[in-house]
Amino acid sequence: MSHRKSRSIIRALILSLAMTLPSAYAASEMPAASHGIAMHGDLKYPPDFTHFDYSNPEAPKGGDVRLSGFGTFDSFNPFIIKGTEASGIGMIYDSLTEKSQDEPFSEYGRLAKAIYLPEDRSWIEFELQDNARFSDGEPVQADDVIYTFKLLREQGAPFYRAYYAGISDIKALSPTRVRFEFGETDNKELPLIVGEVPILPKHYWENRDFTKPSLDIPIGSGPYVVESFDAGRSVTYKRNPDYWGQDLPVNHGRFNFDRITYDYYRDTTVALEAFKAGEYDFRQEYTSKDWATGYTGAPFDDGRIIKKSVHNENPAGMQAFIMNTRRPMFSNTRVREALAYAFDFEWTNQNLFYSAYTRSNSFFSNSEMAATALPTPEELEILEPIRDQVPPQVFTEVYKAPSTNGDGQIRGQLRTALRLLKEAGWELDNGVLKNKQGDTFDFEILLVQKGFERVVAPMIRNLERMGITARIRIVDVSQYINRLRQFDFDMIVSGFGQSNSPGNEQREYWHSSTADQVGSRNYIGIKNPAIDYLVEQIIQAPDREQLVLRCRALDRVLQWNHYVIPQYHLSAYRIAYWDKFAMPERSPLYDLGFDTWWIKP
Repeated sequence: MSHRKSRSIIRALILSLAMTLPSAYAASEMPAASHGIAMHGDLKYPPDFTHFDYSNPEAPKGGDVRLSGFGTFDSFNPFIIKGTEASGIGMIYDSLTEKSQDEPFSEYGRLAKAIYLPEDRSWIEFELQDNARFSDGEPVQADDVIYTFKLLREQGAPFYRAYYAGISDIKALSPTRVRFEFGETDNKELPLIVGEVPILPKHYWENRDFTKPSLDIPIGSGPYVVESFDAGRSVTYKRNPDYWGQDLPVNHGRFNFDRITYDYYRDTTVALEAFKAGEYDFRQEYTSKDWATGYTGAPFDDGRIIKKSVHNENPAGMQAFIMNTRRPMFSNTRVREALAYAFDFEWTNQNLFYSAYTRSNSFFSNSEMAATALPTPEELEILEPIRDQVPPQVFTEVYKAPSTNGDGQIRGQLRTALRLLKEAGWELDNGVLKNKQGDTFDFEILLVQKGFERVVAPMIRNLERMGITARIRIVDVSQYINRLRQFDFDMIVSGFGQSNSPGNEQREYWHSSTADQVGSRNYIGIKNPAIDYLVEQIIQAPDREQLVLRCRALDRVLQWNHYVIPQYHLSAYRIAYWDKFAMPERSPLYDLGFDTWWIKP
């Protein structure tokens, strides 16, 4: 008998004994088993549902698909801050639950066949599927769930420690039943987000160094396995023919391709030309110029490539020029407000983007959570405790980013900016902006995509007219990721994505506790007690109405602190694909749903 098998038998005996011990809840007090959980309100899908409405359970399996990756990769471990993960690696994993993409925030069982959640949400239990298996045939058990959370919180990216800090204990009640207990009983989304974590095999990782990037092919329990790879250049995933979960309701009609290959390109122009030449099959476009002018030629004319925009109802969040307030020149609110006048969105949109975009004014753009009117009495109740800690405009004005008529003449904008800079202690001296100590105002804008130069360059020219020197620095993907993790930048072009149900991730974006945490998404370096208060209010929101109100309150405070220079958003996916695909008649509301497509027979 193998050592591993002996340990498994002993562990099962111990856990079976534990099941006979008194439970914290008597049987009469135990909540009923459920097939899913909703953040607010009721679940859309009943216990006997067979598939999501946006999937086709009759979709045929088969065919190979080629996709593109950008830059390079050197790791199959996406859970640590070191290394650059391979595209698509998440497909090899399963989680306890699966999110529905046509509800604001509901989760249904995947590895879990039953979910037990009390009304106060102080704990949650998951009963695992009896037939759940890792790709090497080993069963997925409660021990693997416990080990996953211990590993991620102790050795994974700092994000995991912060995001799941509210878990006070995790214990196995049987080999297939695991219980999470929560110290943060006001965090209503915590039971849902623990279900989203990919479950890792203890027997694979317990004798490996989890903290180092590696191209050793990992084991998961998901629908795909890594079949082959060429380090940094391509990776191929094969649909696991023995995938245990292929008949689950949450999976019916999904994961239909036999193979998915990601080929890597270091230049976006080369990547587009490769797509048009048939080197890969599907492309999502993020550059308006390419979308307007690059998708032409014979394959488009004769219908071999299909190009279309697909509307979505996703919150757009905030894409922006992000200032690192850890840098002295960006620590003053007046300075940050002034710099926004150098970005002429209207001219940029007309001359560079073919008028494709909408200006972003909110950190929750394209959603009901955006603050687009003066605070209501209900919202004022939320803001009143921090009235003395936030800019007065939060209560009296609706934020709008500086705007122009689009003709490129922004002398009035620049006068306003220079007045604000003077108030902050900066003045022009022979055409050069200096402070009282004689320091000049100069900084670097860090980019990873060369195509963004054309967006940044006009703003740099406007900054020059204000006596400011700004330089563009373009680096490769690996260097860019490492510099962001260390907050080693002055300004970047990036964004803060939002879901339909904001929660714990707001700490990662804005909370003081993450400002100095290497690898966090608090790129701005915010340390603001008022914002900390509002973040916690969002996490503790008792219902959907309060969640929306509290997000609007946070939005206002972020807006009027001028942490970013807002850019733009688009409420559609711009996609193009070779005419080899079919897809369900109904698309999900909050996702493109590519994993529900299939190859035409």
